Amino acid sequence: MAKSVEAIVAPELLVWARERAGLEIRAAAKKGQIEPERLESWERGEGRPTIAQLRRLGRIYKRPLAVFYLPRPPKGFDPLHDFRRLPGVRVRGQSPELVYEIRRAQERRDLAIELYGTTEGDLPPFGIEGSTQDEPEELAAAIREFLGINYDEQVTWGSVERAFKRWRVALESRLVLVFQAPRIKPTEMRGFSISATPMPVVVLNSKDSIGARIFTMLHELCHVVIRNGGVCDLGNDRIEVFCNHVAGAALVPAEHLLREPLVGQARKKDGWTDADLRALATRYGVSREVVLRRLLILGRTTEAFYRSRRDKWQAEFDALDKRSTGGPAQHILAVSRAGPLFVRLVLANYRQENITASDVADFLAVKLKHLPKIESEVLGPTGGVAA
Repeated sequence: MAKSVEAIVAPELLVWARERAGLEIRAAAKKGQIEPERLESWERGEGRPTIAQLRRLGRIYKRPLAVFYLPRPPKGFDPLHDFRRLPGVRVRGQSPELVYEIRRAQERRDLAIELYGTTEGDLPPFGIEGSTQDEPEELAAAIREFLGINYDEQVTWGSVERAFKRWRVALESRLVLVFQAPRIKPTEMRGFSISATPMPVVVLNSKDSIGARIFTMLHELCHVVIRNGGVCDLGNDRIEVFCNHVAGAALVPAEHLLREPLVGQARKKDGWTDADLRALATRYGVSREVVLRRLLILGRTTEAFYRSRRDKWQAEFDALDKRSTGGPAQHILAVSRAGPLFVRLVLANYRQENITASDVADFLAVKLKHLPKIESEVLGPTGGVAA
């Protein structure tokens, strides 16, 4: 039997990769099917993994094998620390899945900028900027104009699924990358953003409801517009309340909502039925909570009524059976998670032979056999993607 070949790897790289993946020694060792003491000895430089073991660690840490042959750990990756979460929820630390999604979002943004420059030239400056000193309703109107969304079009969407796609297309048409993270609990993260421009990033949690993701998309866009460090600062309630207000106003403008017959006919502030709220939510392509929050801000309901309904709807969502029943095909999932903008940049560079088919598969995290269907998905006659 051939002798296993030890990998020549700096111990500090093993420590760096494990810690950046958010894993303790015992958790990493268990995933790698090795003894914790052995992994510790490798990290102290008292032994070396074989190439096969190093490859397995690379898969666990979500790192290419080549990174372990660097002379020292690379610099430049600074994990984000604050995220949009469910109301009242605080989570200590970051799961390995969240750490990976943050890193992947940053890496994909860097790659997208490079790919854009290769095929399109210089990136234009980001076309809108605001601050917390702005009046929220006015900033929301400016965001709608920036995105090219108008009331007459919005009320034809008819569902949150169509609304999600249209808002995402609107953001990506302004060169905002919109990614979706598939393996994170909403209690840990509902969304985050990277506000660096040009080509900022908004990341949504695909485990969240579609209506909630639409709101998060606009909430995170507000953070980008006010250049708020790229993430929701949960320690600053003033900024969170401001971004919530702007997001709601962008989705459901006051001037239109107040003219709706259902709103004009309302008498009791606590008399909103689920049917009324569902009808208004469907009209604007948002969740019932967004509509009710707007009614609260506009003085058409009470704080107590809003909170009681929000808690009820959250309990209903939590009680849903979310077991997988197969789900969309792999090529649809790839486009849904990476976003049409990023996928088109990858495919454009592939067609111009700037990157290989293997690169495409790596960048989109799919097998090569799915590339024809991915291309059809984003460049075909509909260009639609799964929510």
